Amino acid sequence: MAANTRFATGVHALVLLAAEPDGLQTSEDVASKLSINPVVIRRVFSLLHQAGLLESQKGPHGGSKLARSTKSITLADIYAALNGGELFHTATLSGAQTAKVGSVLKKVFEGAESALREELEKTTLNELVKKAGKKGKK
Repeated sequence: MAANTRFATGVHALVLLAAEPDGLQTSEDVASKLSINPVVIRRVFSLLHQAGLLESQKGPHGGSKLARSTKSITLADIYAALNGGELFHTATLSGAQTAKVGSVLKKVFEGAESALREELEKTTLNELVKKAGKKGKK
């Protein structure tokens, strides 16, 4: 199973936008800084825009910037924008025993996902930018 890196990519991209809050950055600019394909950034930016986390302007002098302050954007907001839906999925299997296990497993998965979202809610983009900046300056 391939890992989904959309969340991590989105966080990195938003940190870059936060570093220049007044300017617009193109998907090509951000992709170059992250050494990834601009198409990946455009897909991520589209989802972040739909979630109200980014503002975008089209045209030759266009680009994207944060739609809200870094203090009001949590990692949970970013996660929800980029990874909508359930984190864990139970298998669709037949049989009496599998139904019982599936029911118990679903409750475990719900608890784990709730804990993850709760933890992501504790960190704002602003805190992440500050922590990353301190580590980078040492």
